[in-house]
Amino acid sequence: MENNLTEELLALEHQGWQALCDGTGAAFYEALMPDDGVMILAHGQALDRDAVRDSLENAPTWDSYSIAEPTVVSLGSDQVILRYTGTGRRSGESDFVALMASVYVRIDDVWRLAHYQQTPVAAE
Repeated sequence: MENNLTEELLALEHQGWQALCDGTGAAFYEALMPDDGVMILAHGQALDRDAVRDSLENAPTWDSYSIAEPTVVSLGSDQVILRYTGTGRRSGESDFVALMASVYVRIDDVWRLAHYQQTPVAAE
């Protein structure tokens, strides 16, 4: 069961990153987040679902990404945290590397992204 859950949540994370790479992130996250969902980003801003959508409308896309060391922490039968180290790459820029945590809640049998947070990893 836990392996299936990890795979299911990782699939959602990959879909999100792929949407950020192909320019469809605004629509993807608007659909994935509940009305009261929030993202806390590395630059220190907390964005509600509408602000996430608006910020991604014309955001530069990522060229590639990677997800390392994913771990699922259960908060109950319908709430989990997926945490991992994410790396986003854009040509001409330094890699963006951060510890990432996505809190998913199951609403009407569908996983929804209720809270997401990034903490940058210091360059070595």
